[in-house]
Formats: sequence, C-alpha cells, structure tokens
Amino acid sequence: MPTYTAPTRDTRFIVNEVLDLASYGNLPGFENATPDMIETVINEAGKFCAEVLAPINQAGDEHGCTRHEDGSVTTPPGFKEAYQAYVESGWGTLAQPEEFGGQGLPHVLGFVLEEYTGTANQAFAMYPGLTAGAISAIIAKGSEEQKATYVPKMISGEWSGTMNLTEPHCGTDLGMIRTKAVPNGDGTYAITGTKIFISAGEHDLTSNIIHLVLAKTPGAPDSTKGISLFIVPKFILDENGNPGARNGVTCGSIEKKMGIHGNATCLLNYDGATGYMVGEENKGLAAMFIMMNAARLGVGIQGYAQAEVAYQNAVNYALDRRQGRALTGPADPAAKADPIFVHPDVRRMLMDAKVFTESMRALCLWGALQVDLTHKAQTPEEREKADLLIGLMTPVIKGYGTDKGYDIANNMQQVFGGHGYVREWGMEQFVRDSRIAMIYEGANGVQAMDLCGRKLAAGGGKAIQAFFAMIDEEIAAAKQDQALKPVAERLEKALGEQKAATMWFMQNAMANPNHLGAGAHHYMHIMGIVTLGFFWLKMAKVALTKLAEGDDKAFYEAKLVSANYYAERFLPDAGALRRKLEAGSEYMMKLPAEAFATAA
Repeated sequence: MPTYTAPTRDTRFIVNEVLDLASYGNLPGFENATPDMIETVINEAGKFCAEVLAPINQAGDEHGCTRHEDGSVTTPPGFKEAYQAYVESGWGTLAQPEEFGGQGLPHVLGFVLEEYTGTANQAFAMYPGLTAGAISAIIAKGSEEQKATYVPKMISGEWSGTMNLTEPHCGTDLGMIRTKAVPNGDGTYAITGTKIFISAGEHDLTSNIIHLVLAKTPGAPDSTKGISLFIVPKFILDENGNPGARNGVTCGSIEKKMGIHGNATCLLNYDGATGYMVGEENKGLAAMFIMMNAARLGVGIQGYAQAEVAYQNAVNYALDRRQGRALTGPADPAAKADPIFVHPDVRRMLMDAKVFTESMRALCLWGALQVDLTHKAQTPEEREKADLLIGLMTPVIKGYGTDKGYDIANNMQQVFGGHGYVREWGMEQFVRDSRIAMIYEGANGVQAMDLCGRKLAAGGGKAIQAFFAMIDEEIAAAKQDQALKPVAERLEKALGEQKAATMWFMQNAMANPNHLGAGAHHYMHIMGIVTLGFFWLKMAKVALTKLAEGDDKAFYEAKLVSANYYAERFLPDAGALRRKLEAGSEYMMKLPAEAFATAA
C-alpha cells in the first residue's frame, strides 16, 4: 500500500526562508501569519492529510462513486467522515475573508493546504477545491445579498460549489454553449440544458451544492459575448435561508473515467431549474474566468502533488528493492544484490523528480504570494507588478507544471519495474490521476496559446518585461558569488534562449499566426524551465547563507547539489526547444487532412 508524508521541512524552507513571509507582516491579512501560526498550519495540515486523507485514497479509487436510481450519488467509503473532519478542523476557512467567516490568512498558506490535500488524495481535494473557486467568483461578481446568502456556508463547508461550463458539443469554445436561461418574471431564470464533466457535481458530502452555470438569455449574442453566469442551487432556499425544495438539476450519469474515481464527475441535466444571475447579463465569462484562473493555479499544484507522492514511494522502493550490482563494484558485498538506488538510471529519474517537485513547490507558493500582493501590496505599482506576474505565470504553472508532473509520475512508476504496473503498489493510480491535470481547466495546448497569444503581448509586453527584469536581477547578483556562478551562468544562457524565442515570435507570428500556434507549447516549456531555474538559484542562495551560519548542513547541501543538477540537466533543454520553435509551422501544417488517413 502506498504511503505519504507531508514535506513540511521543505515547505517551511520555502515559506520562511525563500519567500520570507514574515517580512510582509505590515500588510492586511499577513499580520496573523506569525511564525507560530505558520508552523502550526504547516504541521497540522501535513498531519491531517497524511493520517486522514491518504489512507482512503487507494480505496476511493477502487470503489469510486455510486449513482442511484433517483440521481443521487454517494462518495467512496470514508470520504464523508473525512470531509466532516475537514470541516470541523476549519481547513476550508484558512485563506477565506474574515467578513464571511474565514480566517483571512495569506493565500500562501492556503496553497500549502491545497498541495497536501491534493497529494494525499486528489479526488477528495477536488470537492473543497471547486468550492473555493465558486466562492471567489461570487465574492467578486455577486450581489451583496448573494454573498451573504451563499458564501458563509460555502466557506464553513456546510455547502459546496461547482463550475458548469462544458457541454456535450463544446469544451473550450464556450461561445457554442446551448444552455438557456429564460426569465421567470420575478428576477429568477429557468435554466435548461446539459452540462458534462462537472467535477463534484453531485455527492453526499454537503447539505447543498451551489452550481455556477454558464447559460444564454433570449436574444443574447451567439458568441462568448452572450454568456451570463447563474447561481443554481441543488436545493432552493426557504424563507430562513436553508435548503428547501429540490431544484430542477439532476445527475444523469457519472463519467467512467481513467482516474480520480473518488470524485463524482457528472453529467448534469437542467430542466427549468431556478437560477439567479451573477453580475451583469452577457458578462458571465469574465466572472467565470475568476473561477477558472483560481482553478488553473490549483491544477498546477495537482501536477507536482501527484509527482511528489509518486516520488516518495519510488524512493522508498529504490532503497529497499535489490537488483544487480553497482557499476563501480558491489555497494553491499554481504548481500546478493545492491539496492536499485545505486544505479545511475534510477538516480536520474529520482533526481529529476526531486528537483522538479521542490522548485515547482517554490513557484506555486511564490504565485500564491503574488495573488495576495495583487490586492494587498502597499503601492499601486507593487500591486500592478504582482498582477502582471501572476497573470503571466498562471498558464505556465498549469501547463508546464502538469505536463512535467505527469512525466515524473510516469517515471516513478518506471522505478518499480513490473511492480509499478500492479495496482497494489499504488503507482498506476498516481499516473492515472495525474493525467487529467493536463486536460481539465483548459487543456495544456490552450494554456500555451493563452501564454503566447495573449499574455506576452498584454499591456505592450509589460508582464514579460517584468519577468525578464526579475530574473536578470537575480542572475546579476548571483554571478558575484563563485559558488552560485555556475548555476547563474547556465540560467542566463537559458533566459537568453527564451528572449530569442520571444523575439522570433514578434518577428514571425504576425505574418503567419500558425507559427505562433506551432511554437506555443515549446515556448511554454522554455518558460517553465527558466522559471524553475530562477527558483533553484534563489534556493541555492539561501542555502549558502544558512550553511555559513552552520544550520541543518545535510538539508542545505542537498539544495546546492540539486540546484547544480537542475542547471546541468534541465536548463540546456531551453536551447533545443527554441530551435524547434523557430522551425515554424510549414511542415507541421503542409499535409492535407486526407494524408493522415490510414490506407487499406
């Protein structure tokens, strides 16, 4: 049976030493994030996820969710009790606004919780995860009455939330949705249509489910400009604000899917269901993007979360499993074989996993800090910079993070050899569960196009220029230290590759937009590689300082080794990817469609 231990030491390193969260104590919401509070949240969240959520992960995958004749759904054994424990512990309130019953702590600590829950049990984590996204949309765009009615009970965990975008005939192209919202004459709307792939769409964990649904009102433009957003509760509230009559929304089926079996991914039928418009008519997509951006960051966390748990189990297996001898001679002459940990190819896979998960953790927690600074930094300039950076990095966190997270989970299964293919070890579940992260909340090709087609040019390129300046500054400072210089110089070269790729797009994409589409995936990966290199440089700098102070020698020396490994093994890939990008789209797009058909 697979195991999980929350990486609390590494989390404390990033939160306290790399990000220096305590230095933001003068900002609103940060004053309660004292060192003691940070320590408590990290340790207790890790303990809860390891002891309560991880033990039901494999059973949840095997049992799955069950739909009954009346359309109701029960979650796997243990999920309801675990959710109740989650609610009673107040975990869902952590980073939510105090005015609605939250604790008002920084998003950085909220992201710590998201990582630990997603690593311990991704299917379970999606229930509160979707709720958090729905909360953010209602707070941003809902009326004061809607906020007061729905948000407190969603934050407390008494009610949950979903996002309803996809329909059977359309996914990313939301302008094609057919779900209708017809005015009832009393300020409400009758919602009719079918939504698919709705995570946590029906379940037995909460007393009500608050669906946020995209639909079109009569006469609305037949495009994304005609989309409105509606709150459609599973149960219509009575005069006291409690769940009353059953609304006209039912689960038609649960998708039979590759992974995340413990989460109910539903087809939902809306049959004249009562809905309440959120925000302005025909402005629903902007409101839904608030949810989607939050969800995309959460999915990026899922990418390295599954890599983390797969890595932990692969390390344990590699230390225990004996096969063959070390190439340099027997490592354990008294035994018939050495642990597979001694073999360079196994080390390659394990080191790749280690340097990816640790730097991706740093990136995501830094991203959470930017979310906070967007609203709470002291000056308008600081708030704008944080907003530009997190907007730019969101598709990278989601796209690159989940591409690589899946690769790492796959390689960790490989460490087990044949045992990795057998269900009892749990590795095949991690691979299956991690695969969805590359698809939902906007497939990774969409993330790449969002990055290259929208974010690079936004505001005249202000965001990418801020990104380049941030990394250039870190490199310039690091090159003054001989111990950091090798990493800094390799990062500088990789950053140069990204700058060259950016310039190539500027010179070629306008003339032929297919050049942009053909290279977007490569550019996203270049940027991911460079960004994680930036964080390894920052972590190496902190490690050197701590070593000079005589602290935790083994931990900080491992950081320095890992930084150099990343610089040698990951950063060179930026050059190869740039050359692929600059190949353009000619041969990619040249064959006619019929040439792809298999001849009989």
